Amino acid sequence: MPPVFLRYVIADGFSQSGTQVTRVALPLVALLVLGAGPLEIGLLGAAQMIGFLLFGLPAGVWVDRLRRKPILVTADVLRAVSLASIPIAALFDALTLAQLYAVAVIVSIGTAFFDVAHMSFLPSIVTKEQLPKSMGTLESVRSLSMLFGPGLGGWLVQVLTAPIAIVVDAVSYMVSAALLATVKAKETPSGGRVSLMEGLRYVLGHPILRLIGLVGAMNMFVTGIWGIVQPLYLINELGVSAAVYGLMISGAGAGGLLGALLASRVIARFGHGPTMFGTAVLMLPLYGLVAFTGPGWRLALYPIGLALVFLVAVMNDIAQGSYRQAICPEALRGRMNASLRFLMWGSLPLGGLVGGLLGEAITVHQLLWIACLGTAAAHLPYVLAPAIRKLKITDDDGRVDADAKKDSRA
Repeated sequence: MPPVFLRYVIADGFSQSGTQVTRVALPLVALLVLGAGPLEIGLLGAAQMIGFLLFGLPAGVWVDRLRRKPILVTADVLRAVSLASIPIAALFDALTLAQLYAVAVIVSIGTAFFDVAHMSFLPSIVTKEQLPKSMGTLESVRSLSMLFGPGLGGWLVQVLTAPIAIVVDAVSYMVSAALLATVKAKETPSGGRVSLMEGLRYVLGHPILRLIGLVGAMNMFVTGIWGIVQPLYLINELGVSAAVYGLMISGAGAGGLLGALLASRVIARFGHGPTMFGTAVLMLPLYGLVAFTGPGWRLALYPIGLALVFLVAVMNDIAQGSYRQAICPEALRGRMNASLRFLMWGSLPLGGLVGGLLGEAITVHQLLWIACLGTAAAHLPYVLAPAIRKLKITDDDGRVDADAKKDSRA
């Protein structure tokens, strides 16, 4: 891999680690400091992802018209400054749920622009052939942050309190911005006017990308429920401490790291489509393991189940992510990624709202079962679509082979 990619990876490592700390700390600020209930935590989860719904498509236009590196740096700085306001307000005993919601919205807008630019920037520093391995490296970084970040976040919450723990994320975004500012790459933005809807039409008109968007939208809807049920069930229902809570959800990072390390080999051996199919088949039994989490020895089912789930989920993500990056023309890449982010992540705020309302009406354990079964069911389209099992990238133009296209229309 080129040296510039190494700097890119290090920047991503700082950003991802801080993000994992905040994923633990932010809901715990609402839960432990401000006494939030299920609906209020659901609203906070919705606020954390509303940026994708509001700015997902416009972000793609900006990313295709302008150089992507300045967008990445600006988004990092915006997120750092907004997060830093939380510990400052807490020090003056002025922190409110309204401020948490406002910060969550600002961070989500920055993340919407950052994620689209980050994914679209990668092909500017590596070749198409290097994409699966490069994405595997970035997933390894993300998984490592998921392995150590939640545990660090839980420990920081217990030792320093939840608001102060968020300082770590603010600093990590500033370090990421400084590193990204030094990355050199040849970018070819259009510089002119581009159509907002062209990327969405491209995604919806492509049989495989349309399917990826459907699975992602259903999966992220249920992820909105996960953001509510996880702290409520583990901390309120089962009584684990903040430090233990962080360690338990670190299981996802352990499995994700192994999945990231194996993904490029599995894709090379079986192909993009069969990898997506096989990992989707495994989702149902593995999420069933998580659903049986309970007191006593059954606590161990949560980190073990998460580790196995994320092992296959990360391989699935790398397979579909590298596929769509490889087949899309560069001039459309930003809007393609933005359109998929809009379709996928735009459903997450709705999931948070629905999860919050359900949390007020049913038990938290019942909500856990809904989250587990819902996430497994979200991947069923990959299992049921014949085109996925035959999916491959051709050497000439990277498009789906004729058989897969024919099957997708059947």
